Amino acid sequence: MPQGMHLKSEGFASSLSDPAAEFPLKAYCAEMGLPYADVGLPVPLDTFISYGREFQRRYVAHLENTQITSVKESSGNFELTTAAQEIVRARQVVIAAGISNFGFIPPALQMIPNTLLSHSSQHSDLTGFSGRKVAVLGAGASAVDIAALLQKAGAEVDLIARHSKIQFHDAPKEPRALLERIKQPRSGLGLGWRSRMCTDIPLVFHAMPESMRLRVVSSHLGPAPCWFLRDAVVGRLPMHLGATITKAVARGEKVSLEFSNPNQENRQIDVDHVIAATGYKVAISKLPFIDPAVKSRIAVVADTPILNRQFGSSVKGLYFIGAAAANSFGPLLRFAYGAEYAATRLAKHLAQN
Repeated sequence: MPQGMHLKSEGFASSLSDPAAEFPLKAYCAEMGLPYADVGLPVPLDTFISYGREFQRRYVAHLENTQITSVKESSGNFELTTAAQEIVRARQVVIAAGISNFGFIPPALQMIPNTLLSHSSQHSDLTGFSGRKVAVLGAGASAVDIAALLQKAGAEVDLIARHSKIQFHDAPKEPRALLERIKQPRSGLGLGWRSRMCTDIPLVFHAMPESMRLRVVSSHLGPAPCWFLRDAVVGRLPMHLGATITKAVARGEKVSLEFSNPNQENRQIDVDHVIAATGYKVAISKLPFIDPAVKSRIAVVADTPILNRQFGSSVKGLYFIGAAAANSFGPLLRFAYGAEYAATRLAKHLAQN
C-alpha cells in the first residue's frame, strides 16, 4: 500500500490476535497517544504498520526475517531452504503467504512491458510519478486511493473502470437505532447479515456446497472505496466508467489505451504509465517456493487449496491461512479481522498434534 493510504476496515476490525486479547489496535493507540475510534475514524497505514511492528516485538521477538526459496518433503518431514542456503526441517508448515504473489493483470494489458505497467501492490511511494500522466485501472479502494495520491503527488491521472459507477461506502453513523442494528448488524466485514454470518460461523461456510462457497467468495464485498475518498476524486480527475479496454499498445515510452463505453464511440488516451489496481486472484500455482512435487499433491479447486476444518491441505502437515483459505472458510479469511479465528483454531490444533 502506498504511503498516505488508510485502511478500509474500521478500527475495531483492524487488530492482530494475541492469546489473551490484551493488545488490540485500540490499546496500542492509547499507549502512543494516537487518535482512535472503533468506528468512523479511518486508520492510517503508518499507524497500522507501527502497531504491527510493536505487536511482533512483544509477541514474536524470535522472528527470523528471511526468504524461503523452497518447501519440499524429505523423509516424512518438510525441508525448507532459505535464500542463504540454510536448511530447516519441520514436521508441520503453515503457509501464510498473504496476497503479494497474486496480483491480477487483465489479459488486455499483458503485452505491455513492465517499465510501463505495474500492479498497485508494487507501489509504496508514488512521488516518482510527479509530472507524468498515469492511467489507473479499477473501481475499488486501491484504485481510487492511488488515483487521489498520484494527483496529490503532481501526476496527471485518468481513472478507468469497467463498473458504470464507483460504489463508495456511506460514512458510518453511530449510534444506530435498535431497528437499524437488527436489520443491518455490524461485523468486521461491514454491515449486513451476510457479512455477519461470514464472521460468526466460518465452519458453517466450510460445510456449504463447494459451488456456493466459490460463488460467495467471488461476489461478496466487491470493489467499494471508502466514504472518505469520495471528495478526493469526484470532480477532481477524469473518470472513465463503464469502460472496457479493447486495445493496449506500447509506443516508445508511452502506452496507448483504447477503450469502449456503452453507446459511445471508442476513446483513446496516451499515458506514461499504467497502474492496474485490478485486485488479486489467489492461485497456489503462483507460489514459487512450493516444490512442484509437493504442489502436485495438494488437492485444489479453482487453483486454491481444499482445506479441512483445521486449515490442513491434502498434504499431511501442510496448512494454509489467509486469502488462500477463503474458498474453504469464506471472505473472513481475506481480511485482518480473520486473524483471530485462523490463529486461535490453528494454534489449538497444532498444539495437540
